[in-house]
Amino acid sequence: MKKKLLTLLIVVLGMSFSAAAQKRTTMPTFYKNYRSAVITFSDGHKSKNAFTNVFLKNGSLLFLKGEQAMEANMSNIVAVDFDDRSFVAIDRKLAYLVDSVGSNALYCIELFDKDTYERNLKNNVNISNLDFSADMVNTTTVDLNGEDDFKMPVFRHYYYLYNGEFVRVHEREIARHLKKEKRTMMKRIMALPDFSWVDVNSLIQLLKAISD
Repeated sequence: MKKKLLTLLIVVLGMSFSAAAQKRTTMPTFYKNYRSAVITFSDGHKSKNAFTNVFLKNGSLLFLKGEQAMEANMSNIVAVDFDDRSFVAIDRKLAYLVDSVGSNALYCIELFDKDTYERNLKNNVNISNLDFSADMVNTTTVDLNGEDDFKMPVFRHYYYLYNGEFVRVHEREIARHLKKEKRTMMKRIMALPDFSWVDVNSLIQLLKAISD
């Protein structure tokens, strides 16, 4: 009996992991190639950079200076707009817009497993401090060589922009921002047989239910 329960637990954990890790990648960046983007800073200043990307290790902005990859200080950045996606900074991590419902929206932060990354790459990443305060970007240099040898799961972390605030997509966190009737609506959506906290369609359906 104990053996059967242990086997069932392993299967359930495996299913949960598969649901959370939507894809695997050998690339340390969101895009395969660096591309043009418009960066918006905390004082409203905008700057266009022809070679930018998003670092999947920590959700920070990367850009090329010569042949060197530079990691920006996210405390100064509020948004990054690529030609195909718009990102905003949530807790100093870049989150892209998935969909919107009126003034509310669903955002996603993609990150690979940090512990796996550090374990596999601890001898392959060189970091040195640089300061480009004139450009409002404090940076560190990042050596990305050798990372293609490792294939890691990418986890999607979802946030709602709800009534002007970013809320982590989690039952308890969302409920804290809802009035009684909206909490009732949330429970109805959660009770649907195909509802899932890692399914975009489910999360948009829930956002519609709790939006005015």
